[in-house]
Amino acid sequence: MAPRAVLSRIPPEIATPADYASFARERMDEAAWAWLTGGAGDGRTARRNAEAFDDLLLTARLLRDMSAAHTRLELFGRTLDHPILLAPIANHMLFHPDGELATAAAAAALGAPMVVSSQANHRIEDIAAQPGAHLWFQLYIQPDREFTAALVPRAEAAGYQALVLTADAPVGALRAGIALPAGLGPVNLAGMRSLPPHHGTPGQPPLFDSDLVAAAPTWADIVWLRGLTRLPILLKGVMTPDDAARAIDAGLDGLIVSNHGGRILDGQPATIEALPTIAEIVAKRVPILLDGGVRRGGDIFRALALGADAVLIGRAYMLALAAAGAPGVAHVIHLLRAELEATMIATGCATLSEIESFLVQR
Repeated sequence: MAPRAVLSRIPPEIATPADYASFARERMDEAAWAWLTGGAGDGRTARRNAEAFDDLLLTARLLRDMSAAHTRLELFGRTLDHPILLAPIANHMLFHPDGELATAAAAAALGAPMVVSSQANHRIEDIAAQPGAHLWFQLYIQPDREFTAALVPRAEAAGYQALVLTADAPVGALRAGIALPAGLGPVNLAGMRSLPPHHGTPGQPPLFDSDLVAAAPTWADIVWLRGLTRLPILLKGVMTPDDAARAIDAGLDGLIVSNHGGRILDGQPATIEALPTIAEIVAKRVPILLDGGVRRGGDIFRALALGADAVLIGRAYMLALAAAGAPGVAHVIHLLRAELEATMIATGCATLSEIESFLVQR
């Protein structure tokens, strides 16, 4: 399942992030392609994430002063050049032999924070050694709580600047998986005690009776995690105002509106559909990020207009990684930022703070 040869240069016909898909498909086997591009159930939520952006129309404005325009923002004490982050995705070496090292190098070159998956194929310390890397660490609260707790100081010592707690996949065995080649796996989880998987096959107990469900994290674990670190903690998987309010009450520092790319529960709203009511109740008390379906710079603009402070991209950069390695990932980030800037010019927004909801209409 090793990745096929990547592009040695970026073909001129790649003009948008979506153009990488056909090149990536040629360099991936069936299993890796299905895992990266698929969704839970019939894939309705995964499709809706992207299609819902198409229902949001933009308002053009004329003759605005753009002489001091920029895309900078402040996030957890750092000034970012743009509001584009890389979402956590496992097993980058399935798509490129350099794996997360290539992704981190591209992210650093373009000033994009990268959220490193706890299921990365490289040690978190080795990823952090990439020059200029701005990294956050994605964390699942595992059934082995001691192991989970030990990951936190590792990330802190390596220089990671925030924790992203993924809570929307409470039973990992229900997630669509992929058979990994020998020698390829989540090296940062080596030594973790695991529970027997539950796949709902005959002869196994009902899911509600399984040890996995009994060990799934609860809000009490959020309080426990908050006591382990001074790093900012963002809760990933928020899709309702109630959960947003509860996360803030629990002391979390940021929210990520996410439905796990449509990989867990089919039939949910798109993240861009869930965003406005969440942003209303949060009322700028903590930063809100969004992932799911972001394909173009105009989609980033729409998300910011409806209440997000920044977005995370996932499948878009992974397809570019499969097709062209680090240069591809860097190119996708560049394209998205350029498209965002073009959208801001056309709508008369010189800064991100000027992007408001009245510029988007359904």
